[in-house]
Amino acid sequence: MYSYVIFDLDGTLLNTIDDLADAGNYVCRLHGWPEHTVEEYKRYVGNGMAKLAARFAPEEWRTPEGLRTILEEFMPYYDAHKEDKTAPYAGMPQAAAKLREAGVSIAVLSNKADQMAGPVVEHYYPGIFPLVQGAVDGLPVKPDPTLLLRLMERMGADPARTLFVGDSNVDIRTAKNGNLTSCGVLWGFRSRQELEAEGADYLAETPEELIQVVLGRG
Repeated sequence: MYSYVIFDLDGTLLNTIDDLADAGNYVCRLHGWPEHTVEEYKRYVGNGMAKLAARFAPEEWRTPEGLRTILEEFMPYYDAHKEDKTAPYAGMPQAAAKLREAGVSIAVLSNKADQMAGPVVEHYYPGIFPLVQGAVDGLPVKPDPTLLLRLMERMGADPARTLFVGDSNVDIRTAKNGNLTSCGVLWGFRSRQELEAEGADYLAETPEELIQVVLGRG
């Protein structure tokens, strides 16, 4: 049994991809750039908003000044529309509640901006996650372990009894960089092949399988 579980947000707890894609394509339309498909955005997300902007923008805009302008356009639009199409993955609110009922300490670590991550988790998972850590200006994002270690300290988490859960290679690398066991989920934005290639310790096809991994059943 794992006593502490840290969850990724986008692609793990929430299906946010349509709202992220809509916000990215809004910026593309402002500039007359080609728009991108939802499947393309699934590959673009995962490393924070600045990396997302760099991936959907033309190369000549991938400068500090260009990315700053893009984010000034992207962030207000996304903030206003981040709940238009976003929804929890089926069974995940119940799974998170069951883990808490079983005495597991749970938290969220996201590359979404910290001021946005907390409210969106509380909106879709009210009263479930006591701690949510998002991206903070001036500190590296996942897969760097800086914010992970800060969150674990707040939780009082023992690395040997902590499981990191996410849907991408970024999440598996984050777990490795923090010396944690990892579980890749197969309902998110990335593939089984990516998670296996990155060396996920467990794979879960459903929230019920994830509960079994955490509680050591089945």
